Amino acid sequence: MLHAQRTPAEKRRAFREALAGPRIVRMPGAFTPLSASLIEEKGFEGVYISGAVMAAELGLPDVGLTTLTEVAQRAGQISRVTELPTLVDADTGFGEPLNVARTVQVLEDAGVAALHLEDQVNPKRCGHLDGKQVVDESTALKRIAAAAAARRDPDLVIMARTDIRGVEGMAAAVDRAKRLVDAGADAVFPEAMASLEEFAAIRAAVDVPILANMTEFGKSELFTVQQLEDVGVDLVIFPVSLLRVAFGAIERALDVLDAEGSLNSEVPGMQTRSRLYELVDYAGTAAFDEGVYTFDLSTNRSS
Repeated sequence: MLHAQRTPAEKRRAFREALAGPRIVRMPGAFTPLSASLIEEKGFEGVYISGAVMAAELGLPDVGLTTLTEVAQRAGQISRVTELPTLVDADTGFGEPLNVARTVQVLEDAGVAALHLEDQVNPKRCGHLDGKQVVDESTALKRIAAAAAARRDPDLVIMARTDIRGVEGMAAAVDRAKRLVDAGADAVFPEAMASLEEFAAIRAAVDVPILANMTEFGKSELFTVQQLEDVGVDLVIFPVSLLRVAFGAIERALDVLDAEGSLNSEVPGMQTRSRLYELVDYAGTAAFDEGVYTFDLSTNRSS
């Protein structure tokens, strides 16, 4: 009702099982807890929690300005409402190896099933922007080793993201992916791949699950889920898509309101009150405790 029935440990086990399965795992990005509920209802296999989205919600650019506290709070809010496993963007781990260790344990406490750490220099930037810098191999490997050593639940997935493809090229990306797995990464997130062949090259290089980032307006072509599955990708995220869809609609609605003085013409495209109440489970709350039942759902208009 108010919280997921599955425990974080159960979600982590389920996530590992899904990654080991024959089908690709689809994880749209949730920008609110309510959107995570909708992702679950629509039958997807997991929920992604994007650092870029968290920064945008705070009115900030994605350049490493969010804090561990802010990320953990949002990750916990989203993980709380869904039975699905959640994967959270932990940026560069918010500091040196000891900070990375604390990051892992704080996010573990927040209830996530997995997190990814990247090899960018701090302050980092969006993985699909030019001008990125990556740390040296030793620093990158220490981050992953610290993360793997710090987790208390062995089912928590530690994923290594590498941005080196856009800095030093594909050969460097393949080599770094191998080294990150040797350092303890359970999965690899090769950022900003330019083709299906590049994903296939990473797949051939490592024996752990790999992730594809299908973000709009970026360096990667928007391949279909089936295309990615066909080249051996195990997991695909759509990190900012729902936020972009929502804010596109919000901007258009504000233009209509300004031009027409009313949102009457936008009402047919809006989520209805009854649909919202269904998603947040007013009925379940009422059934749990009749003493708090102070509303009548039957009077709400559905159109």
